[in-house]
Amino acid sequence: MTLLLAALRHLLILTCCLAGLARADSLASVRGGGAPPLPGAAPIDALLTIAGQPVAIAGDQAWTLVDGKTWSASPWTADAPLLATAGGGDAAFALRGGARVDQLRLRQGGLVATSLAPLPLALRNARVATLGASVFVAGRDAQGQARLYEMKAPDATMPWQERPAWTGVGEPSALVGQTGALFLALDNGHWLRWSADKGWAERGTLPGALTPGALRAIGQAHLLMLSTAPGAATQLMTFHTITGSWATLPAPTIAGARLGTSWGDGLLWLPPGQGQAFVGAEVEAGKQLLKWLDWVVIVVYLVAMLGMGAYFYLREKRNSTSDFFVGGRSIPFWAAGISLYAANTSSISYIAIPAKAFESNWQYMTNNLVAVVGLMFVAVWIVPLLRRLDLMSVFHYLEIRFHPVIRMLASALCIAVQIGSRMSVVLFLPALAIATITGLDVVWSILIMGGFTIVYTAMGGMKAVVWTDFVQLFVKMGGAIFAIGFIVYQLNGGFGEFMQVAAAESKTKLFDFSFDLTKATVWGFIFLVLFDVVLTFPKDQVLMQRVLSTKSDKEAGRSIWAFAAIMIPGGFVFYGIGTALFVYYKANPERMNPLLPIDATFPLFIAAELPMGITGLIIAGIFAAAMATLSSIMNSVATLASVDFYEKLARNPTPKNSVRFAEVMTVVAGLLGIATALLLSRFDIHSLFDVSIELAGLLGGGFAGAYTLGMFTRRANSGGVAIGVASSIVLTSIAWSMKLVHPYFYLAISIMLCIVIGYLASLLFPAPTRSLKGLTIYKDV
Repeated sequence: MTLLLAALRHLLILTCCLAGLARADSLASVRGGGAPPLPGAAPIDALLTIAGQPVAIAGDQAWTLVDGKTWSASPWTADAPLLATAGGGDAAFALRGGARVDQLRLRQGGLVATSLAPLPLALRNARVATLGASVFVAGRDAQGQARLYEMKAPDATMPWQERPAWTGVGEPSALVGQTGALFLALDNGHWLRWSADKGWAERGTLPGALTPGALRAIGQAHLLMLSTAPGAATQLMTFHTITGSWATLPAPTIAGARLGTSWGDGLLWLPPGQGQAFVGAEVEAGKQLLKWLDWVVIVVYLVAMLGMGAYFYLREKRNSTSDFFVGGRSIPFWAAGISLYAANTSSISYIAIPAKAFESNWQYMTNNLVAVVGLMFVAVWIVPLLRRLDLMSVFHYLEIRFHPVIRMLASALCIAVQIGSRMSVVLFLPALAIATITGLDVVWSILIMGGFTIVYTAMGGMKAVVWTDFVQLFVKMGGAIFAIGFIVYQLNGGFGEFMQVAAAESKTKLFDFSFDLTKATVWGFIFLVLFDVVLTFPKDQVLMQRVLSTKSDKEAGRSIWAFAAIMIPGGFVFYGIGTALFVYYKANPERMNPLLPIDATFPLFIAAELPMGITGLIIAGIFAAAMATLSSIMNSVATLASVDFYEKLARNPTPKNSVRFAEVMTVVAGLLGIATALLLSRFDIHSLFDVSIELAGLLGGGFAGAYTLGMFTRRANSGGVAIGVASSIVLTSIAWSMKLVHPYFYLAISIMLCIVIGYLASLLFPAPTRSLKGLTIYKDV
């Protein structure tokens, strides 16, 4: 062990040295540009952007920049002075006079103003900004009292609502919204942040005076601005809203600026003097291309996975459905437990969990801790019940307890959700993240992950899935742990600096015992775990298939305990990556790319900071996380298709033919998943990811309720359960169409509706007359 630790330490030292040699000052580059001078001699009163087009207001004319080359004039009613503007979306907002706010839109090439309701009080030195669908105005009233007003969904009939204002001296000089918060610059150099849940907080001191209008949000967590420190030249700078760090971009020398506005991925500003051409600068995201050694590491990993599939293909006789679907029920409990964790930790978790911890803290880790308690219940009560039935398809239970039609319908919906919702997203999201950073095409990433997984899953069956999961867990966890060690070693203060910064920023906060269910509280996680773990685990073919592959009832229970034991340290590793990234980028803000989404933070670090070879190893870890989940889904879908449909509908099915059918269905499921992932690449990933979550809740919750009725009640019958399942799907779909709750609650709502309606409906039918021995959690009488 001592030699191993020493070797790891020397590897970290060598890696850090190599990374240091390759590091550039700034990861983002800046492309210059501009626009011709404004025709006419009238001085420019305001510069703003509407629907991506810069608009200059000069006297009684509004000039719109067309195609970035020429200015087009339209009339403008200058009946009140322009005090402040905010724009960038489809509409802009202008503060005209002390209490008048206009909404500005481009209509047929001209600027159209619509007056909103007047502010409750006239304000001086007021500034306006947008945040989400709301518009905010900050300023001081006639008595010098600070005021902050908000109008939600701006409309002429909407009233202004007053929000808590900041304290202290200083007049507003700029206001902007980003990352769910407002940022206010005061003329005395103070820099403040406000959010609805946390109120006002100091965020440090401005590096210099800000050019009017030249402060904008960019990406998901950056602000871009022109700043002029006393006695220094104007600089193009960024502020990272999560780490609170400032960085200077490598822009050409800027000879001052009078007014500015957003322009593409940058800023457009007006230099001092009359008749000057506009100057612009746009931020560009570079690609961190994979090196030859990275490809060698990735190829070695992929070939190793194929080798394991070929090994089990040649070793097994392939004539037994038990061997192909449940590994001959010979999988050791510890291997099944590791496989459970590997299948449950997809590449989405590998990327999204560090991003969540980077953005917030460890409160979502509470879900892992509470889930362990839920898994204890599953291990003691649910797993022994299903394991004794000697199942291959978990939906076989619904046939035994209720009716064959319920089994087949549940199985068909499960297959549709796994392929259309889960598999496609698991393939596409990591492919998109890797492509964004490394330049590896999304299509090739999807084909590599999907194609290799199809081959080794179809060849090796359940044994190949479990044992490749075992290897893949070490690949992805090894890469994750190395990343944490690398970051800590790179810090000037080492582990001490890591702990000090994390503690000062409350990045390791774990528990929130408040009763605000809009936040990540302990009570919210208890509620979610009850429905997402305890009540849905029995219908999860992907997870239950591993439990059913163990040697005995006792071993099956132990596999759940092993899963639970890995979940806690595994969670701390992935949340620890997010905290380490926060500390690193707080000290090195110039190494961030302002254009990338927050979820790309870890992939960015992998590609930009690690030397070749190590980058390939951790990208192989991302592939491993995706492929572990993909192989599980493919094998589970093939099992359901063969056991629930082929063996019931085919004439004289034999075990050998059933296995062959499952092999074909593995390939079909994989190809359908790849096709769906490629289809996703043509649409907005954020909305489609939400749809996948909603689809799982709308279609999956009802059958989880059916399991609950079957296992926890004696009175439920097939007629009542059928009514409960159908009613839950219909009613939850109505709630979805009316957007009554957050999408994450659809699963819980669907389960509760099925339980309540299904039980009440069962009272309308005769009670089950056949023996329920071994089908409920109650002791047999």
